[in-house]
Amino acid sequence: MEIRRFNSGDEAALFRVFFTSIHEVASKDYSSEQIEAWAPSDFDMAAWADRVRKNQPFIAEIDGEVVGYADVRSDGHIDQFYVSGLHPRQGIGTRLMARIHDEAKSLGLVALTSNVSKTAEPFFALHGFHVVERRFPVRRGVMLENALMRKALPVAG
Repeated sequence: MEIRRFNSGDEAALFRVFFTSIHEVASKDYSSEQIEAWAPSDFDMAAWADRVRKNQPFIAEIDGEVVGYADVRSDGHIDQFYVSGLHPRQGIGTRLMARIHDEAKSLGLVALTSNVSKTAEPFFALHGFHVVERRFPVRRGVMLENALMRKALPVAG
């Protein structure tokens, strides 16, 4: 497995990861109505691609196939963290989380935060995050439960 930086042209492969992660994995914790609101078949691809380009995620590849991606902003917020629904439980998320922590250290961050789905909450907890607040965002008129999670990072010194 290789972890690399985002390249222009990765957008379509990342969308497939996003879509399969939600439709194949998160569907065990969310209703079909919630899944369709979160990752609809008529998704605004231009806006989504702009968001990905802005976030400049790290990409996980196995044999040239994009199987996951994750980003961390300069304020320590992880906006997107997805592993392909076709490749669950293969250590991809753990490798991406390690890369996010390396980046956080190089940026001198003191904490990481993320709005985490019910599906991803146990994974984030395993990596030292704790729930700060339960949230109920509305997408396309449908409520989706998630949690703001935070992890304090060791201060270098």
